[in-house]
Amino acid sequence: MSKTILITGSSSGIGKATAIFFAAQGWNVIATMRNPEKEEELNNLKNVWVAALDVLDPVSIQKTVNEGIERFGKIDVLVNNAGYGAYGPLEVFERENIIRQFNTNVIGLLDVIKAVLPHFRANKDGIIINVSSMGGKFAFPFGSLYHGTKFAVEGISESLSFEVASFGVKVKIIEPGATATDFAGRSFDFKNDETIAEYQGLMNTLMNMMKELGGNSVSPVVVAEKIFEAATDGTDRLRYPATPDAVALLEKRDQESDETFIKGFREQFGL
Repeated sequence: MSKTILITGSSSGIGKATAIFFAAQGWNVIATMRNPEKEEELNNLKNVWVAALDVLDPVSIQKTVNEGIERFGKIDVLVNNAGYGAYGPLEVFERENIIRQFNTNVIGLLDVIKAVLPHFRANKDGIIINVSSMGGKFAFPFGSLYHGTKFAVEGISESLSFEVASFGVKVKIIEPGATATDFAGRSFDFKNDETIAEYQGLMNTLMNMMKELGGNSVSPVVVAEKIFEAATDGTDRLRYPATPDAVALLEKRDQESDETFIKGFREQFGL
């Protein structure tokens, strides 16, 4: 019997690449997104069910989880991939932007996990894979909102791994770096106020740094392969750096003190 994976945020980028990759390995795939009627490629794959799920809507979450279980009999793996990033000086963001950032990347993730956990607990089996970021272990300038959510995902995942282990469930964290997706176009909320002169020098430096990192982007298939490894390696490993830059920077972060790492980061990018 084929295993089944449920993936949030499957309309593009890492989520879509992961859906295609798992389908190619013979898995049943519940590829969820806000507007499934607009999806063409995934709808043409025979073992993929494209379903409506908005992580900001608990009703749609529970409905899709229930229908997925009914359709395939069991969900074996959950991948929490949906998210977006707010970048810019904290003081220029309205409170509604701050709430949206945390509701999407943190509260929505928790709601999806809560919807699937009773099923995993009843089966005494299941894997929860949360897509974090190398930015869940260190931060770029002007990312207090985005990095705040990814740091939260890291803590949630590590703590949750203890409490669900008692009934056979594992938690994994995927930490990508620069990936060639349309994140900047579809899921990037950038704000700046050029009248606040104090921020503009650092803002220009950040833009140059992002261009440099973007030049080293890898295909989202690389991350999809790492997600497949996490889903199938049978280990209790918690964290999976997923791209070459993430591997290098996270290893450096783990080995150095805050002061040493931040000083080196500043020097590398001219901060």
